Amino acid sequence: MVEEEMVMVYEGGDGWAGLMTVVKADDDGGRRWSGMGTAPDAGQMIEILLKLVGAKKTIPDVGKIVAIDMNRESYEIGRPVIEKAKVEHKIDFIESEALPALDKILENRDNEGSFDFAFVDADKINYTNYHERLMRLLKVNGIVVYDNTLWFGSVAQAESSTDDRYKEGRMNTIKFNKSLALDPRVDISLVPLGDGITICRRLC
Repeated sequence: MVEEEMVMVYEGGDGWAGLMTVVKADDDGGRRWSGMGTAPDAGQMIEILLKLVGAKKTIPDVGKIVAIDMNRESYEIGRPVIEKAKVEHKIDFIESEALPALDKILENRDNEGSFDFAFVDADKINYTNYHERLMRLLKVNGIVVYDNTLWFGSVAQAESSTDDRYKEGRMNTIKFNKSLALDPRVDISLVPLGDGITICRRLC
């Protein structure tokens, strides 16, 4: 579940279609850019994880994706990629902040324990709040992947040597990483791909 620009499209055998930078012309002749949602090597890892868990609430015939973003423009920029993959009908896009959207999903008790997989690339200060909600939505042995858990490598640096631009994110990321390490509900692995992805498997 995300609150930043991201296009994530799985095309089956052809791999990830939405990891390249997308450029689209504005009506006034300008150009809009959407940044890379996650690194290609991290995307390939996620593809493997989806296959391993037999994810159904993703792109297979019996599944779907629930995508949350505050900015619909990011989704619209990626729409040509989604249409090319012929999966638009499988994506439930929710234009909203993530926390109220997740709470709304949880109002339906049938959704608890029904999700196979989640990917989070959002505001780091709320990662713990997302995690608590996703633990209710994921089925046992379901997987959630958190992006940017190395935070430009700053989590391994002393605060005194960290660029001021990264200090707040570093503090929030370290706090979140520590909370995951102590969470008995999950197995975790922090993988140094892209800006760091942490893979969590729900145990109970």
